Amino acid sequence: MLDENERRARQEAHWLVKEFGAEAPLYAAMKAEKAIEQKDFGRCARWKRVLEILADSGPVDFRRGAAAK
Repeated sequence: MLDENERRARQEAHWLVKEFGAEAPLYAAMKAEKAIEQKDFGRCARWKRVLEILADSGPVDFRRGAAAK
């Protein structure tokens, strides 16, 4: 059973891949950096977990809106 933070991180990771494809880790890193700047370390930890989830899922090899070949 997943706790709320893990569930939310996985949901964010899934959404990022769906929206941004291969650029999802970059977007998550930017969100983590912004959280650090705002000294919101709880939110930063969640975005770092999103980055870990994205890294564990392997490379994303598709483009948003592109037809599969």
